[in-house]
Amino acid sequence: MQVIARPDGTPLWFSRATPGRTHDLTAARAHGIVQACLTRQILVLADRAYYYHHSEQPKHYQQFNRDHARLRAPGERAFAQLKSWRLLRRTRCSTRRIGTVVQAVHTLLTCSYSG
Repeated sequence: MQVIARPDGTPLWFSRATPGRTHDLTAARAHGIVQACLTRQILVLADRAYYYHHSEQPKHYQQFNRDHARLRAPGERAFAQLKSWRLLRRTRCSTRRIGTVVQAVHTLLTCSYSG
């Protein structure tokens, strides 16, 4: 799943689910996220996707990765909130069904923000 969140971690939108083998960038392009953000000149912070041991990286990459993680941390809150729902922790169903469940949870989360 893809998520668009405010910098404070408040989720604004969750995508429909795609198979687990779908690369994040491929999914973001398919959902129109990349084009929408480029058109509106919105800064996007994505995960690094591949992790290497710190000892294998030059010092300037290590610092970049720490800074990047610090900037992304509030946005990770959106997924943390989603994962906090017990219903979603061990769900094993089709991507169509899980998408419906996530949209319902998102609606409930949205109600809790405004109420």
